[in-house]
Amino acid sequence: MIPIIYKLYRSDNHHGGESIESITEGKSFELEHITSRGHYSDPHFWYNQDTPEWVALIAGSSTLEFEQGSLELIAGDAILIPAQLKHRILSTSKDAVWIALHFHQ
Repeated sequence: MIPIIYKLYRSDNHHGGESIESITEGKSFELEHITSRGHYSDPHFWYNQDTPEWVALIAGSSTLEFEQGSLELIAGDAILIPAQLKHRILSTSKDAVWIALHFHQ
């Protein structure tokens, strides 16, 4: 059996909202493909995850906010967000595409 090709850039990426697709998962990890299309977090919401998350922005731009400040990301940037570090999405471009790896240490 040959491997499956995952299309990270699709023609349907122009619709509003955010979509998250699981690419693969195992006992201690999940790999996701995320298309943000201008998505941002509710101003009263914080992500506060139980596991670390490594994210790579492969297209577009985004600003992530942490309690300590914010980071502006552009295509090609990657960050490791430790477990229990509160964060939220302040903004994303309409063409923002991510790869996210959630894993247990």
